[in-house]
Amino acid sequence: MSTLLQIDSSARRDRSHTRRLTARFVDRWTQLNPATQVVYRDVGEQPPPPVTESWIHAAFTAEATREPWMRETLQVSDALVDELLQADVIVAGVPMYNFGPPAPFKAYIDNIVRVGRTFGFDRSRSGEPYWSLLAEHDKRLVILSSRGDYGYAPGERIADRNHVESSIRAAFAYIGVTEVYGIAIEYDEFADQRLANSIANAEREVDRLVRELSAPQFASSPEMER
Repeated sequence: MSTLLQIDSSARRDRSHTRRLTARFVDRWTQLNPATQVVYRDVGEQPPPPVTESWIHAAFTAEATREPWMRETLQVSDALVDELLQADVIVAGVPMYNFGPPAPFKAYIDNIVRVGRTFGFDRSRSGEPYWSLLAEHDKRLVILSSRGDYGYAPGERIADRNHVESSIRAAFAYIGVTEVYGIAIEYDEFADQRLANSIANAEREVDRLVRELSAPQFASSPEMER
């Protein structure tokens, strides 16, 4: 049985494009894969705690020697990492806020990039002292985003201002998740036919991607950007 981790990070509820896209993805996925276990995490409603000096102290202390306060400090982080380790597919709804992901999603990333759990570090190791711990786990990440403006895709008019997908890809690649897919809605601030067309296109792409990832003949492919 496969496990799908659904993450929502929008501050919006009913008006959220990304929440609707993640819900659609999960609905279509479970129709084709009814045995899937779905784990839901809403970091928009319940943001993970930000990294503090105490958090860093606890995370970089060997587990066997951690004091009780350290284990308490890392409790949320441990739960988030456990969910991630369990998941085969991660579907993240991440709207663009001021050219980057919402602060709660950045806090989520800071909590799952964990030494000894999702990446390794050994200063005495020859060559590269850091290495990913999830590289052999065959996880797939789907980023479902929304943007007020338009033209953020690679090669378009303001692609250089898009720090949503690039920052998420970099963080997840660091821990070993490199099979990444992205779909985005644009024109939200225009609220005209272009927005309606963008929503319809994103919904079609979600349906197509679910079918593609669910196909028995599916094999790992290079990163894609929708």
